[in-house]
This record gives sequence, C-alpha cells and structure tokens, in this order.
Amino acid sequence: MILSMTGYGKADVTFGNKKIHVEIKSLNSKSLDLSTRITPLYREKEIEIRRLIADRLLRGKVDFTLWTERTGGQAACSLNADAVKGYVQQMQAISQSTGLPMPSDHLWEVLVRLPEVTQSAEAEELTDEEWEAARTAIAQALTHLTEFRAQEGAALSIKFTACIESIRSLLGQIEPYEQGRVARIRQRLEDRLSELKGVDYDKNRLEQELIYYIEKLDISEEKQRLANHLDYFMATMQKGEGQGKKLGFIAQEMGREINTTGSKSNQAEMQNIVVRMKDELEQIKEQVLNVL
Repeated sequence: MILSMTGYGKADVTFGNKKIHVEIKSLNSKSLDLSTRITPLYREKEIEIRRLIADRLLRGKVDFTLWTERTGGQAACSLNADAVKGYVQQMQAISQSTGLPMPSDHLWEVLVRLPEVTQSAEAEELTDEEWEAARTAIAQALTHLTEFRAQEGAALSIKFTACIESIRSLLGQIEPYEQGRVARIRQRLEDRLSELKGVDYDKNRLEQELIYYIEKLDISEEKQRLANHLDYFMATMQKGEGQGKKLGFIAQEMGREINTTGSKSNQAEMQNIVVRMKDELEQIKEQVLNVL
C-alpha cells in the first residue's frame, strides 16, 4: 500500500513531575526537509532526534516539536545578583552618556525580563532515564504519524484506481471511431476527387497515398503503450511505500501517449475522449505529488 506524505502524530509521556510532549507534522516535499523546535534541555540530543526521524520518514516537509511542562510544584528560582548589578551599571552609564532618564517605577519589571537575571535554584540536567522517556514519546508520535500517512495513502489509492479505470474505459471507447475512420477518410477523398470534372487520376497511386496517410494517423502503438502504462501504475501502487517518484514518472509517460493520441485524432468524437482522459490524468498528477 502506498503512503501519503501528509501526516500528523502526537504523543505525551509522564516522567517524574513533568510531562513530555512530542508533535510531528508532515507535508509533501521532494526530499526530507526537517525543521525542529526543541526545549533547551533536549537540544544536546538534536542530532539523534533527527536520525530517529530520518529512519522512519523517508520524505516530506516535517515539523518536529518537543516541549515539557511540570505537573507538580513549580521549580524554585532565584535572582542572579551579578547579572542584576551588571545591567544596572550599564543602564546608569548609558543614561549619563545619552541623557536618557533611568526607569524608576518599573525598573524591576524591566530587569526580570532580561536574560540570565532569573535562574533555577538547581541546574537541570538531562538524565538517561528522562531521555529514554522522551525517546518513547518520539517513537509513539512517529508511529501515529505513519498510521495517519497509511490512512491518507489508502484514500489516494482508491482515487488513483478510479482514475486509471476511467482512462482504461475511455481508451476502449476510442476503438469504434478508429475502425470506421479508414472508410470515412477514403470516402471523403473519393468525393473530393469526383468533384474535379474531367480530371483522371491513378487509382493505384491513390491507394498508396491513402495507406501512407492512414499509417501516419494510426494510434495502435500509442494505445498499447498507454495500456501497458496503466497496468504498470497499478502494479507499482501495490509495492508499498517509497513509490511516489516512480508513479510520477509513469504518469508523465501516460501523458505522452495520450497527447500523441490526441494529435493523431482527426475526429471530434475521438478528441473529446482524449480531453476526458487528460482530465483524469491531471487528477492523478496532482495527487501523486503527495505520495511517499
């Protein structure tokens, strides 16, 4: 079964007094385009996180987010006295050199928002146990995303099958018009020649020219190749994931045969059928971009 590149997965794991959240979204892309947003405590594991994702998701524009929230009491925090003194001294120096007044009423509101002014009472470190819990959350989110991709892929498979069978049916509808085309071409030429009063012509030469003309308009090879491409497309869909690019190439070859058939069709009925085949093929081309 084919897989879609569109997917969404989320997982939550509780570890101690915190909850670890992982969220992964993916859209279609020619390659793996991965962007991450990771809480600072886990940034040392970013390379490993990218490897875990790349091993499971072959292609797609992937957005990965990992964050945590505390489920127990708030972590104790303290003010960094050295940082506060440094910021105040800099403010005073700038105030004297520029003439700008020091903030008086809201000085503390300004200070506590500056980097490194507040700090945890205990520096937090990522333990092996917590990282293992995070890995579990990542694996679960990837599994949910893959399941989502499989569901979308099943829907695409139904859509592709309907379009392929429609093209196959339309291809069969061309045959009756093709069979009567030779007789109509012959009759039209003979009618035109009969209008030329007093002009004699070589009937053997007419037969030769007629055969040459009909051979140029023959679409037997195009029909056979298109039928083969339809079968190959269906067989490729059954091979599973990683067939998106190949399906795109097959769709391009189908388009070439349909276009050639249209250029050789000198009847309005045949050209109308070709237009309907092109419409079905465009639906395939549009959706095949989402196939992994």
